[in-house]
Amino acid sequence: MLIAVVPDPDGPGGRLGRHASGERWHVPDLAAAIAALEATEQPRWVWTRTADVYPALLRAGVRVARCHDLELTEALLLGHAGRWGEPRGLAAAAARLHGLPVPPDRPRPDAEPPGFAQVALFDAVPAERVEISDLLEVYAEQARLMGETEHPGRFRMLVAAESAGALIAAEMGHTGLPWRADIHDELLRELLGPPQPMGPPRRLAELTARINAAFGTHGLHPDLPAEVVRAFHRAGIDIPNTRRWVLRQVDHPAVAPLLEFKELYRIWTAHGWAWCDAWVRDGRFRPEYVPGGVVSGRWATRGGGALQVPKVVRRAVVADPGHTFVVADAGQLEPRVLAAVSGDGRLARAAAGGDLYAALATDSFDGDRAKAKLALLGAMYGQTGGDAIPALAVLRRHYPTAFEYVEAAARTGEAGGLVRSWLGRTCPPAAGSWRADGLDPPDEAAPPPGRARGRFTRNFVIQATAAEWALVLLATLRTELSGTDAELVLFVHDEVVVHCPAEQAERVVQAVHASAASAGRLLFGATTVRFPLDVSVVGAYADAK
Repeated sequence: MLIAVVPDPDGPGGRLGRHASGERWHVPDLAAAIAALEATEQPRWVWTRTADVYPALLRAGVRVARCHDLELTEALLLGHAGRWGEPRGLAAAAARLHGLPVPPDRPRPDAEPPGFAQVALFDAVPAERVEISDLLEVYAEQARLMGETEHPGRFRMLVAAESAGALIAAEMGHTGLPWRADIHDELLRELLGPPQPMGPPRRLAELTARINAAFGTHGLHPDLPAEVVRAFHRAGIDIPNTRRWVLRQVDHPAVAPLLEFKELYRIWTAHGWAWCDAWVRDGRFRPEYVPGGVVSGRWATRGGGALQVPKVVRRAVVADPGHTFVVADAGQLEPRVLAAVSGDGRLARAAAGGDLYAALATDSFDGDRAKAKLALLGAMYGQTGGDAIPALAVLRRHYPTAFEYVEAAARTGEAGGLVRSWLGRTCPPAAGSWRADGLDPPDEAAPPPGRARGRFTRNFVIQATAAEWALVLLATLRTELSGTDAELVLFVHDEVVVHCPAEQAERVVQAVHASAASAGRLLFGATTVRFPLDVSVVGAYADAK
């Protein structure tokens, strides 16, 4: 059963429409109507964008089990057709369906800290005329197009997982991550010294003075990379940038204080006192997660930087009294994905147990685990020089099917072609760029042209599939935890964090392991590849192994 949902922009009501019967009706209280239908019919809700509808339902105490997010689905279908980046909103999809000029997507408002959230039931966004008939017609067209993909079953799974991820993202933003502002303040004072009425805290000022002394200057601003590069040049040292790995190769007395400054400056600006005042309310940190925010399908955030919290700051993430965290991290995920998608039987047998690199070393690298790891990562990331050369030769000889899988993706990318993940997410063309519509900086860049793009597509087919496995794990775990007091509170790429009463921790651990196994079966069928998780039960997030 499918029911389309259109909220009233200026009130609590809305319009609903059944897909099968064509029935349409207006309800004065949309949240109450959805709650009643969820309890009796458990439909799949069809709406334009989960982030426009679901947060308001959550504030009204309503949770739903399933939805179909038209915008996320449209983006996947456009990418599959080689039209990545075209407008994906309902108006654009309806216009394409009827052969009309395609309007641009509505601009998304920048996220505001939760303390400044609007009080209206349904958040105001730039007006878009939404009709139930448009929703259902676009849904039907999307269903038709999904059936025309190379692997319709896989693509439908991708769409279902992406829509489930949108529900989970909204739920996590609503629930929030437990955060102790008092501990946060203590650790900031420990690292930086007390906050100052004007300018940076004391430790940053001391490091700035040391850096200037090392260069023999007085007015250098170490937070400005161009000034630092010029200072090194005046000292007879030319560096291309001030990235950490570059600085560590430089022999100069300014390097040590500069590296410490960079680390502490990032904490002060990204997760300092101002950040805590803006984003932590009532003991919870509530960012806005953006499913599919970067090209591989990994999530991003719009404000708050939830996916990039430094480990030292995680000391402030402390479970509520009587509660604990269950932290599950998928180890060696991408190499295991390569074993599953490539169909390389020998590599799959190595991935059937615990430490994949150790098994690989025993099988083909004379017991040298480091060399086995170097070979596998080199194949997936396109490392072709130095110590990787002999290791890659062994990999090519012993695991030719897996090696050819990533090589073929690289050749397609170099030629400007499109490559796809296991479920059908498509890598953007070389001219594409990632959606920079107010999101926090991603950890992956847009695909460049030529040979560099080959390195990008080589890894895309693995990383995007790994993101799909993690998303299916998350969706499955959400179902497993339904009806318990456990809360999904954080999801970072290959890691999921559950906050639960201490007496339920063992049940949650079992659910996590079961969900990982289920995700592997759902994606890859009867493969021998296993996807083990490192699971910790801890009172503070920073204590997870």
